[in-house]
Amino acid sequence: MPRILIADDNQPNAELLEAHLDGSGLDTKIAVNGEETLKIAAEWLPDVVLLDVMMPKLSGFEVCKRLRADDRTKDIGVLMVTALDQPTDVERAVDVGTDDFITKPINKTELIHRVKALLAARREADPIDRGLSYFRHVQQGV
Repeated sequence: MPRILIADDNQPNAELLEAHLDGSGLDTKIAVNGEETLKIAAEWLPDVVLLDVMMPKLSGFEVCKRLRADDRTKDIGVLMVTALDQPTDVERAVDVGTDDFITKPINKTELIHRVKALLAARREADPIDRGLSYFRHVQQGV
């Protein structure tokens, strides 16, 4: 069963994301800050992290950067979940290695679609093939 780590310091937001994914055949865990996200990711090795940008202790940007720098976690799919939608925020997310981002309020269908596309893309060994696979799955609706 694919593992999804939900990283959000706002409990109602985290629970909403978890509820959106419920019934999709996914195993979920919640982390409430950046440090906890890194710890759980290194131990549990999720397939995808839903990563809020604005978190205490470490921002989502910093968490993503550290996930990418660690050999154990570098291949985990990262979907930034954010209320930020400025072009500079998107650029920063890409710079730290985010696979994709989705803005709040979250649409359940879009969330499931993006998570499944990331899961399908993770099966590719080569990073370029992963990226191409992800975009194909997003376009096709998984």
